Amino acid sequence: MLEKDQLGGGKVRVTFLMPALEGVGTLSVCGEFNDWSPAAAPMTRAADGTWSAALTLEAGRSYQFRYRDDRGGWHNDPAADTYVPNDFGSENSVVDLRDKPSGAGAGTAPKKTAPSKVAPAKPAPSKAALQKPAPKKNSPKKPRGKGQ
Repeated sequence: MLEKDQLGGGKVRVTFLMPALEGVGTLSVCGEFNDWSPAAAPMTRAADGTWSAALTLEAGRSYQFRYRDDRGGWHNDPAADTYVPNDFGSENSVVDLRDKPSGAGAGTAPKKTAPSKVAPAKPAPSKAALQKPAPKKNSPKKPRGKGQ
């Protein structure tokens, strides 16, 4: 989940929130805003197991990001503003700061589910559809005599 608060001076305070993740000891926010460094933005775990980190970012653009856990796993934000394909065959979350939110939570993204990582496959054409049609055979013609 993302919470956005306009700070003025072209800055937005973005609070990144993630639900509890079983077996995860540490979680970091990695993205274009910190050169994808897990050490740059560690998250804090609350008593209920949820995670949070607040970062001040430049307004007027969008940023790709993901969450990195201590086991080397990558996680998308289930309530990101959108998702874009990355160079590794999966997707990155996006926080969009091009709109100017005002007030606490005004820019909070609506709850939505992350798109599936695998696009549905198109049905393959049948073998018959791929084969060239057989040439037409000329049917034998009956000889026609005169007057017929």
